[in-house]
Amino acid sequence: MVKIRYLLVGGLIVIIGIFAFFYFFPNEEKKVKKQFHLLSEWVSKSPEENAFTMLQKIKNIGTLFDERCELKAPSQSLSGSYTREEISTYAGSARSHLSQLDLKFYDFHIFFPEKEIAKVTLTGRLTGRSGTGEQVDETRELECVLKKIERKWLFSEIEVVEVLKK
Repeated sequence: MVKIRYLLVGGLIVIIGIFAFFYFFPNEEKKVKKQFHLLSEWVSKSPEENAFTMLQKIKNIGTLFDERCELKAPSQSLSGSYTREEISTYAGSARSHLSQLDLKFYDFHIFFPEKEIAKVTLTGRLTGRSGTGEQVDETRELECVLKKIERKWLFSEIEVVEVLKK
């Protein structure tokens, strides 16, 4: 009876240890998804946001990008290679024109063609309200490349996929 109790307690400890390992040491796919969640959090804006919070979020956005990031969005005239500082500036400018902004990502398809490279195809939805009260609601398919640099996944390419219209 005592042996069974020790075995059950030992088994429970092993199960808790395995759970803790996966919870506290996420796999690479979860680390990549976390970068998208951070981008979503820092791009989003509530009507009550103060100037200090806005500046902190804009600064944080730049930390998610490689030194140079290739953006391809032909319909928005944003194609080109941008530094993280330029990306932060553009994000700040876009946020300033909106009183409310929400960015969400869905349908993640992540694969790793090389050890330090992640290719992600997903859907991004941007909703909000302009300063004049006009509603914004944009949904786009995106293809992104993230590179692992100094143990951190950074955006190095973002392309808006043009969907054919009927």
